[in-house]
Amino acid sequence: MIWTEAQAERQLRSLELFGMRFGLDRMRRMMTVLGSPERRFDTIHVLGTNGKSSTTRMTAAILQGHGLRTGTYLSPHLVSYRERILIDGRELDTEAFAAAVARASWAADHVNRTLAADDHVTQFELLTAAALWEMARGEVDVAVLEAGLGGRYDATSVVDAQITVLTNVGLEHTRWLGPTIADIAEEKLAVVSPHSTLVLGAELAAPAFAVAERVAAERGARIVRPRPLPAATELLARGGFQRANFALARAAAEAYLQTAAIAPREQAFVQAAATVEVRGRLQVVSREPLTVFDGAHNPHAIAALVESLPEVVGRAPLALVLGVLEDKDAAAMLAALLPSVERAWFTAPPNSRALSPAALQSLARQLGFEATVCEPQPARALAQAREWAAEHDGVVLATGSVYLVGDLLGALEQGGGAEDQRVARISAR
Repeated sequence: MIWTEAQAERQLRSLELFGMRFGLDRMRRMMTVLGSPERRFDTIHVLGTNGKSSTTRMTAAILQGHGLRTGTYLSPHLVSYRERILIDGRELDTEAFAAAVARASWAADHVNRTLAADDHVTQFELLTAAALWEMARGEVDVAVLEAGLGGRYDATSVVDAQITVLTNVGLEHTRWLGPTIADIAEEKLAVVSPHSTLVLGAELAAPAFAVAERVAAERGARIVRPRPLPAATELLARGGFQRANFALARAAAEAYLQTAAIAPREQAFVQAAATVEVRGRLQVVSREPLTVFDGAHNPHAIAALVESLPEVVGRAPLALVLGVLEDKDAAAMLAALLPSVERAWFTAPPNSRALSPAALQSLARQLGFEATVCEPQPARALAQAREWAAEHDGVVLATGSVYLVGDLLGALEQGGGAEDQRVARISAR
């Protein structure tokens, strides 16, 4: 049976109800059913708390510039599941995406029949299997895979990566990964293969770096650190934090090129820097008034956003649209954001784990910030913030959650104003 994209998305959404289940047994069984697609190409595995998507995209673009056929796997998506699987930098067409999900679902059906009644293949596992199968079918030379929450038991860890990249480690998802930076680093670095290469972000915290040194020594892996980018390097991706991400991507790509005996070409690095734009990160979606979306969703990412925001929006009065999930440190995020804000609209991302706007308002008042509005509907909150910004020669920032940014981008692309739709279409290219 040939599936449509709508059928594939329905299948994926149906699995959201069952949540996350860590462990690699289901993935390994699916790989066996699918003919071990993960063994048919080289792999770079990107892990960390922040910067994974940007680093993954940039690494793949650099390698593509060296003439390699690349696969890219990202998570989460903003608007469409198809955003998660790229071949040579392009999303799969609807037919290929539907076929990959259908194939992975066929494998999942076989595996589910062998599992206990309360066990099943998860949505993330299904998407990961679909990506690996499609990359093998598409005969990629190398795949750059962004991990999900963890490392040791993350579905992407079914691969045996030649290069592992650790962007940074923050206190996030402690319920699953452990209570300290060192604990979380242990979980993430459990995937490092013997005699492989471990590329570490420049801002890696000292406890995480100590774990990385020990793991590398135990497994005979070499450690590589990125070099700072030359000041003249021009990036299309906005924000100072993207320079650190590109430096890390360059180090990862160079490490892979060395293992593949491919001479690095400076033009490939320059071209990747000039062409990779990360959707949902300091993304300008409108000019009148200036409106920026950013998916920063924890204190570290918010701090990086605040540091880089003036280069995009200047010093104009800032209207904030904020939505946060309940498992995030919303108080710390607000403490970093509010000193730059004139007025805030608190809303709820379209997710069952969304923190209520009233809770955000209460936290803001505890920090001495009173100029707030509670509007549970993200599109309405954005419209009100834009109206205020237009009247006060201000700018709008929507942030706090990838789910919030995805919801707003989807609304703009489906039914926003003429300029918004034009900018959204340009940004999606």
